Amino acid sequence: MSTAHWLFGDQLGPHFIEPGRGDRHEQRGEREGGPAQDTPLVVIESRSVFRRRRFHRAKAHLVLSAMRHRAAELGERMRYIRADTYREGLRQAVGDDKVTVHHPTSWAALSLVRSLPNVTVLPARGFLVPHDDFRAWADGRHGHRLRQEDFYRWVRRGHDLLIDGDRPAGGRWNLDQDNREPPPRGARTLDVPAPYRPREDGIDDEVRRDLDRWERDGDVAFVGRDSPRLFPANRREALTALRRFITHRLGAFGPYEDAMLADDPVMSHSLLSSSLNLGLLDPAECVARAEAAWRAGEAPLNSAEGFVRQIAGWREYVWQLYWYFGEDYRHHNALRHRAPLPDWFLDLDADAVTARCLSTVLAQVRDTGWTHHIPRLMILGSHALQRGWDPAAVTDWFHRCFVDGYDWVMLPNVIGMSQYADGGRMTTKPYTSGGAYVNRMSDLCGPCTYRPTERVGEHACPYTAGYWAFLDRHRASLRHNPRMTRAVLGLDRLTDREELLRQERARGEGPP
Repeated sequence: MSTAHWLFGDQLGPHFIEPGRGDRHEQRGEREGGPAQDTPLVVIESRSVFRRRRFHRAKAHLVLSAMRHRAAELGERMRYIRADTYREGLRQAVGDDKVTVHHPTSWAALSLVRSLPNVTVLPARGFLVPHDDFRAWADGRHGHRLRQEDFYRWVRRGHDLLIDGDRPAGGRWNLDQDNREPPPRGARTLDVPAPYRPREDGIDDEVRRDLDRWERDGDVAFVGRDSPRLFPANRREALTALRRFITHRLGAFGPYEDAMLADDPVMSHSLLSSSLNLGLLDPAECVARAEAAWRAGEAPLNSAEGFVRQIAGWREYVWQLYWYFGEDYRHHNALRHRAPLPDWFLDLDADAVTARCLSTVLAQVRDTGWTHHIPRLMILGSHALQRGWDPAAVTDWFHRCFVDGYDWVMLPNVIGMSQYADGGRMTTKPYTSGGAYVNRMSDLCGPCTYRPTERVGEHACPYTAGYWAFLDRHRASLRHNPRMTRAVLGLDRLTDREELLRQERARGEGPP
């Protein structure tokens, strides 16, 4: 019998099972390939994954639907095992026979597969840069100043992305300055075609019945709502979503990628992160299509570059840092934040929140399991940082509550970027702001009870007041940060500083 190949639930695309469908290094024969064309395949649906943690219901639905759709596509070639644990499922599938698996996407999964005597771990797929190549690049900098912009340029050169000769297309590596427009004045939505939305089928019906039964039996508990599935669960759907984005939505993506509108949570974003993170799409094909659209005159360069930077820059960078920083990175807490997450946040109780920006975004998470990167960073993450919530608990929340959330995704994004818990190893400053930023980049502040310009009193904006209280709390450490010095010095010019601090202490952990 041929050695079977084990697929995790985020390794569902053809590039995980077909020779020659790996990254460019594999295609040149520089790395070990994947399973042979006729290799038997195994997928294990482990109930204990959902029992251990309270995931968003829509996320559980999407993952199970994607796994079961893949099993239906592959038919007799795949053995689909439903078991309590991965160990138990693998025993059922292959007994003591040998099995291969591509490098998993979490430290926990890697520890598991390495502990199993008959499992051979193959190189990772679904990313642009091999681990060894990144380590050589990072070690060449002695592990310091591993800035995303330097990495991004290195990846662009190595993969010939948006390159003309030996120069970046258009003469600039980064067009981010062109991509920070506030939403159009007076607009409730962007004037772009709607994103692709899939249609549910019998597999989705089966998944929903199973989830309902597990909840009724008290076996698992979820958070959030399970509306009709919004994100692709198979390769065909994912390719359709990619094609629609490139053809109809990429052009408007760049200028407004940082903007927010209350009635348009998706703006012109691609909504492809869950498909990439399930392995339904390969990043190389996504960036190639964006570049092709620009070269064909079908999308402006700033939009194509912004999309390429999200995938070949940020996504790849986060993946690599997750492994390079090591398993203990999750325990970093440079600001010594220990406050537990309050129940209203854990339960996604948007209706309990008065602040319109936070209520709107929390409702988006509750209803869909998704928001784009600016609400994640500057609404959800910023509030957690200002309130001093435990960064490990914040990381876990993001992991569980977002359809595209995985350990490798959220650990650097939250510990390093959002909560500044690594003390600056990943970013140069804490990413938090007062209400002025939200007011400038959205329509969320207008009807709100609070005023972004007020920091004390009945209408004091929780973000504006929270920003100054955060700076005051960490004055000693932040005053030495060149990017924060001016802000910290501003504390001494606040005539209402003591009143503000008393107000913020009195607010406690109730919903703002």
